[in-house]
Amino acid sequence: MTMELTKAEEQIMQILWQREQAFVKEIIEDFDAPKPAYNTVSTIVRILEKKGFVSYNSFGKTHQYYPIVEKSDYKKKSLKKIIDGYFNHSYKNLVSFFSKEEDLSLEEMEEIKQLMEDRIKKLKHK
Repeated sequence: MTMELTKAEEQIMQILWQREQAFVKEIIEDFDAPKPAYNTVSTIVRILEKKGFVSYNSFGKTHQYYPIVEKSDYKKKSLKKIIDGYFNHSYKNLVSFFSKEEDLSLEEMEEIKQLMEDRIKKLKHK
């Protein structure tokens, strides 16, 4: 199974992770306008099946699809790919990048710092 998804595949996976299971017509309902064509979504879902991201239950000629890759697993692998590719395999470089971004407010930085301090305390008391 390849863990890389196109933007369109990822949009459909987000819908399936949210819904937990859906027919193609239900997936289309969750798209903003302009909604994609039925055949487009159906094709992408079949590609996701081949990639090992979804499976389905058959109801006559129609299929109800559901994710077989957990969102958390995909998130971890995607983040690792970003860290490896853009931050030289270093979480420290990632944090350093965000700490220098002007879009990060003081409040957000303080929240991140508190999360890190809480995690450090937890690890020290194992």
